[in-house]
Amino acid sequence: MTHKILVATGGGDCPGLNAVIRGIVKRSRLEQDEWKVYGCIESFNGILKDKIEIVELTEEMVSGLHVKGGTIIKTTNRGGPFHFPVKQPDGSWVMEDRSQLMKQRLEELGIEAVINIGGDGSQGISMELLKIGIPVVGVPKTIDNDLSSTDFTFGFQTAVQIATEAFDKLVTTAESHNRVFIMEVMGRDAGWIALHTALAGGAEVCIIPEIPYDARNIVKKIETRYKNGMGFCNIVIAEGAKKADGKVTGSAPEAVGDPHIKLGGVGDVLRRELIDLGIEHDVRVTVLGHLQRGGTPVAYDRILATEFGVKAFELVKEHKYGNLVVYRHPNISYVPLEEALKKPHLVQPDRDFLVHTAKSIGICFGDE
Repeated sequence: MTHKILVATGGGDCPGLNAVIRGIVKRSRLEQDEWKVYGCIESFNGILKDKIEIVELTEEMVSGLHVKGGTIIKTTNRGGPFHFPVKQPDGSWVMEDRSQLMKQRLEELGIEAVINIGGDGSQGISMELLKIGIPVVGVPKTIDNDLSSTDFTFGFQTAVQIATEAFDKLVTTAESHNRVFIMEVMGRDAGWIALHTALAGGAEVCIIPEIPYDARNIVKKIETRYKNGMGFCNIVIAEGAKKADGKVTGSAPEAVGDPHIKLGGVGDVLRRELIDLGIEHDVRVTVLGHLQRGGTPVAYDRILATEFGVKAFELVKEHKYGNLVVYRHPNISYVPLEEALKKPHLVQPDRDFLVHTAKSIGICFGDE
């Protein structure tokens, strides 16, 4: 008997996505029954478009894939089964609900289950698909590490490694020029990348969304690093950082079908604040941006992603739909999608020992 699975990768790209795909395909080959694994091009767009775009993922295709960044089946954070953008004759766009079309096409193709690899937005779609009768298994994906149901998400450790290596380089140039360097990293509403990078890189200041900052406190910290105009200071700031008024820095989405606010620019905002408060030192800003998302995944993420892929296939094989694969040390397990999405995994300033550690070695968070 032949079984068919459809795999989709949604949201932002992330180191380790290909390792998940490889894990699913290679695990499926151990079964006595024949299993065919198909990739849906550009998340679910491949099956929602007027012309279907899916591809069979063979063992030859995934050979050596665990070391490759990105995703061979492409990804997108625009549209989806319930809000698919359709261009009208007059050039305007409308959002169509194509979920029933998706269900119909899956049935026509003989696909009995979907493995959806993505973050909270993608898994929200997984829940909705489950409600209309599409068997789904979710795999958590985000460099932000902001899903509370799993100890870690693959891609996070790679993003931290990339950010730390960049920060190490900024430290030496800051010292050489007596400069203040602000490095802006990703993370959206979660400060995990910034916090880990600050600790690993030896930052003097770390600004995260969970701790609103007062620029005056940052100025005080900077001045402790200078004597007679000589010195340097390195700051890590998360893209979702906010002042006491709670406002974030970003812009409205421009792409059709993309609902997400485009965070970014908070490093420049902080630079201007520091200058307005009288900082006379040369302040420079570096935005890492998508550098954190690309490239070869580190060993940790390759392993975790492969484990997730194997577990996802086994959940499909056992008909345990409606669940999200998770890592809860030391086990790879699963939880219901509804439970997984109840709350985000954010830094808890009064409880996380990482924050205590950072403050204990003199890192300033701008709150005091």
